Amino acid sequence: MVDPNNKQLRPPIRRSWLRLRLGKAYYAGLRYLLWCSPKFRWAKEQRTEQLPQVQFAHATPLYRHLRGEEMVLQENKVVNLRLAVARLNGLVLAPGETFSYWRLIGKPTRRKGYKEGMVLFLGHVGSDVGGGLCQLSNLIFWMTLHTPLTVVERYRHSHDVFPDANRTQPFGSGATCAYPHRDLMIRNDTDQPFQLCLRVGETCLEGQWRALRPPVCRYEIVERDHRMDQAAWGGYVRHNALYRRLWDRDGRLVEEQFLFANDAIMMYSPLLEEAEGC
Repeated sequence: MVDPNNKQLRPPIRRSWLRLRLGKAYYAGLRYLLWCSPKFRWAKEQRTEQLPQVQFAHATPLYRHLRGEEMVLQENKVVNLRLAVARLNGLVLAPGETFSYWRLIGKPTRRKGYKEGMVLFLGHVGSDVGGGLCQLSNLIFWMTLHTPLTVVERYRHSHDVFPDANRTQPFGSGATCAYPHRDLMIRNDTDQPFQLCLRVGETCLEGQWRALRPPVCRYEIVERDHRMDQAAWGGYVRHNALYRRLWDRDGRLVEEQFLFANDAIMMYSPLLEEAEGC
């Protein structure tokens, strides 16, 4: 059944070039004002020495097995990730402070060394300077879901790009980013500092949230109500809901929390068989 109140089930909106430029300028202005707001205490300290206890660690592959120009864009993505990771690695998020992804990284430009990487815009795959940095925001968001840190702002992906071959995380568990208005913001509401540690390895983007004390519980992300619906306009929309389970040190379930629901326009046919490999 198509839900008429769900905007994601409607056909993609095609806006004019002028409308897109004006909209981006408007929301960028709002973002700059937000960064100047005294409402937030922004995290900015980076330390070389790591905090002693790993809260959660994760890694995602840097390359998909693509061809030709797309492989060049992936190589460029790795360059972009190294530049962005240098701005975030070792960041200490003290109690009461808020992490802003784009406030710390800044605008990706050629002058800073960023290259053309793959981007998704209005349902089309293309390239742009700084492309590929969504992999980093995806990683940070996924790790944060496994900690007591509070996600203040996150934007879901509006399109599901690839089938589930070798997918290790539930659909809809990432965080898209676009400078500066589609940001990822995380607040530390605990009584101890957390530290974000990142590394671009040979084959994987690696990350950790660390703290002074060991974790007091284990977090598990579970998917429910997964389905693929054909929309009235002819395309397919994928839906699910994600929940978080908290387990104590003795392996007992303490709590289950609803996180969010996802709806994304599928960029591939749901009838295709999944290919082997990435």
